[in-house]
Amino acid sequence: MFETIIGLEVHVQLNTKTKIFCSCATSFGEAPNTNVCPTCLGLPGALPVLNREAVKKAITFGSAINAQINQDSVFARKNYFYPDLPKAYQISQYEIPIVGKGSIEITLGNGEKKVIGVTRAHLEEDAGKNIHEGEVSKVDLNRACTPLLEIVSEPDMRSADEAVAYLKKLHSIVRFIGISDANMQEGSFRCDANVSIRPKGDSKLYTRVEIKNLNSFRFIAKAIEYEVERQIEAWQDGVYDQEVVQETRLFDTNKGITRSMRGKEEAADYRYFPDPDLLPVFIDEELMREGREVPELPDEKKARYVSEYGIKESDAEVLVGSLELCSYFEEMLGFGVFPKGAITWLNTELLGRLKGELTLQNCGIPSQLLATLLKRVEESKISGKSAKDILDVLVEQRGGDVDELIVSMGLEQVNDDGAILSVIDAVLSANADKVEEYKSGKDKLFGFFVGQVMKNAKGANPARVNELLKQNL
Repeated sequence: MFETIIGLEVHVQLNTKTKIFCSCATSFGEAPNTNVCPTCLGLPGALPVLNREAVKKAITFGSAINAQINQDSVFARKNYFYPDLPKAYQISQYEIPIVGKGSIEITLGNGEKKVIGVTRAHLEEDAGKNIHEGEVSKVDLNRACTPLLEIVSEPDMRSADEAVAYLKKLHSIVRFIGISDANMQEGSFRCDANVSIRPKGDSKLYTRVEIKNLNSFRFIAKAIEYEVERQIEAWQDGVYDQEVVQETRLFDTNKGITRSMRGKEEAADYRYFPDPDLLPVFIDEELMREGREVPELPDEKKARYVSEYGIKESDAEVLVGSLELCSYFEEMLGFGVFPKGAITWLNTELLGRLKGELTLQNCGIPSQLLATLLKRVEESKISGKSAKDILDVLVEQRGGDVDELIVSMGLEQVNDDGAILSVIDAVLSANADKVEEYKSGKDKLFGFFVGQVMKNAKGANPARVNELLKQNL
């Protein structure tokens, strides 16, 4: 039996307007090599100037995970050569990062809580992007010098599920505190996984393999699971020392395997030394105070939802997994619907209908539209079943008008007691024998009467039918 040891390095692109050491824009999707200047191109004589906002966002993250904030820190040069690194070194932090030790609590599938240690979170500049087309490789340097916060965990995770739970929690934290859009498709939230195994009961750390640039939760899980299986097989076959070496591997998403990319460097290989073009960083009290102003965190929001709105913890857990879901839910409440109904219609009804490429953002159903549908149910203008039929149409046609659909689909409930009572009288008169049986103790016949009334009084409010029927019987 083996134990898996996982540590994660997550690169979060900070949502500053300009790059970390120059005034070039950080906007995504621009024409290649247009958001560049002598500084981010690494031209001789160009000098870096630190972006104050990037430092503030790092402090905010550190405060959110109860980490040590180092008032004094230093930027270093990390030396290596790669085509997308114009200076042939990366400005990063080594010995003294801005954010020191902290922790993040995760919730596992069985509801168990676990604390994952965070070793450090340091600021650095991003590299450019290599684009490989057949035998030709191109380099787009728009991303070079974009501010990154690299968040390094302790090797505290023991399975792919724990790693994904940690990443999802981290993803929600950086989004809720507003330091990054964390868009995984655009590379704003990238993960390197360090994976090793050891016999259960052994305390030694064996050779770790780094899996580079994973950008989806599904692929992260698959890459870790494959790598663990590969290492266990090598151990059992007696070729562990030959097959498992300290290296960087890439995950082939088509084949579902990891493959060797290059040997993994040690810290000494990077020849870190303090960057002579940048002064040591001292965080003054004003900046420290600004950075420590942390918005409501996911766990705090979840606790508030449970205590303030009386909703189930599991429902609140689903909501705080996404900033968009929380905003949508709170907007619905702003339109005057009840929290428990909003939870059901958002988490179960709407999300349950979003298949394939449909998302909360592109389905064409804004919070006000779903709130309007729910209000019509709460007003007894339509039944819950009718509301589901209307929601099917709204999803299919990507929006619409609730009140127009109520009319065009003939779904408005009859709440006129006189009309309902006349149907009840007719049903009871036509079934006098069953009325006697009901009165003699056959309570199950009540469902028969309800069905007959609903059949003959189309659109009648079921709750009102039940109430009036009981009175008449």
